[in-house]
Amino acid sequence: MAWTDDRVEELKKLWAEGLSASQIAKKIGGVTRNAVIGKVHRLGLSGRAAPSRPSSRPARTPKPRVVAPVKAKAPAPRKVMEPAIEAPAPERLPNGEFATVLTLKDSMCKWPIGDPASGDFRFCGHRTKAGDAYCEAHAQIAYQPQQKRKRKVSDAQAALDALQATRRVNF
Repeated sequence: MAWTDDRVEELKKLWAEGLSASQIAKKIGGVTRNAVIGKVHRLGLSGRAAPSRPSSRPARTPKPRVVAPVKAKAPAPRKVMEPAIEAPAPERLPNGEFATVLTLKDSMCKWPIGDPASGDFRFCGHRTKAGDAYCEAHAQIAYQPQQKRKRKVSDAQAALDALQATRRVNF
């Protein structure tokens, strides 16, 4: 079915009235919704004068949201864990030099000492247990037990109460 001048005029009129592409296709007959959309784009028709579907419901005004204030405490300063054992000084190799990335062996501690960009960067070099990466002193520094969370019951209950109050107000 071809678009005749009469059908194009009808399309323009119905489009300006705010009908949807499906409604226009039904009124004109013999065309699909997609054909109507394609023709509208080819004709360069602008936006509509009215919405495509008039609303049968009255517009709702949004309810103002009331949020209960939550009292927040400043986070406690973090404590720096001090190693339980003083780290040993780097061990010298038999040739008098310190362990470097080129001289490290599986049985040597791989704890880095100093700045890798500087010339005096080295590794600890002390003996390790089989399969360990660090000597006993450095292993205690590297593998510290996970700290347990300490949360006061009152803080948790206050947060839960605030959340429940917010839900009651908003819903």
